[in-house]
Amino acid sequence: MATDNIVEISGLRFGYGDRPLLTDITLAIPRGNVVGIMGASGCGKSTLLRLIGGQLVPQAGSVKVAGHNVHELSRDALYRLRRTMGMQFQQGGLFTDLTVFENIAFQMREHTLLPDSMIRDLVLMKLASVGLRGASHLMPSELSGGMARRVGLARAIALDPMLIIYDEPFAGLDPISCNVVGNLIRKLNDALGATSIVVSYDAAESMRVIDHVYLMSEGVISASGPAAEMAGSLDPFVHQFLRGEPDGPVPFHYVHKPYADDLGLQGRAA
Repeated sequence: MATDNIVEISGLRFGYGDRPLLTDITLAIPRGNVVGIMGASGCGKSTLLRLIGGQLVPQAGSVKVAGHNVHELSRDALYRLRRTMGMQFQQGGLFTDLTVFENIAFQMREHTLLPDSMIRDLVLMKLASVGLRGASHLMPSELSGGMARRVGLARAIALDPMLIIYDEPFAGLDPISCNVVGNLIRKLNDALGATSIVVSYDAAESMRVIDHVYLMSEGVISASGPAAEMAGSLDPFVHQFLRGEPDGPVPFHYVHKPYADDLGLQGRAA
């Protein structure tokens, strides 16, 4: 049944071995929005994406995409659902032995029966939308980091997905490339009538383009709300994270035992 939310996650729990990572995640992503999921490195953002895509199975709770419980789908049904999603990978994920053109064309050849002439037009159209039509003949090794990220974006929208997912789209980019990629995320989402999830720890860049933000910490959603409201929040965690301050609810030091124990000094006289 269609709802106003394209993704609905409820009571989600997941961990690796005996180490819990996501302990109680509940969130909803409205159709047509650009939604940010942010948190410190290692808080489980990328793992959450894998759960949305069905690569991992939750230990408890549910993940629904377009009304489908992802982890109750058959293999064929899951693959059909994935074809309605576009993914821009954190490290680019381009096929190194294929040209830029063939990287974009690959899934069109795999999942459609379109003639080569139409595929050519569509690929050039997608590349033009990210400003790289003139780079169609280049190999991934010939691209700068920003260009590779934009090619990845063009590939993510190749089949006009209803949901586009960006995993750390600003990581490792210079300020100009960050601005270009951020503007593209916003423009392409609105032009395609899609919904976008931006997973990032770069608060400054993400907050420029998103409509709503969820902040993750210690396995739960610690705060959420419209981006404009969150930017002015006085909540200590929100304030610290969005401004990158070293002191606050998020500690600098990982949990550890007393330093004297590590040095073998416990019980010794001073």
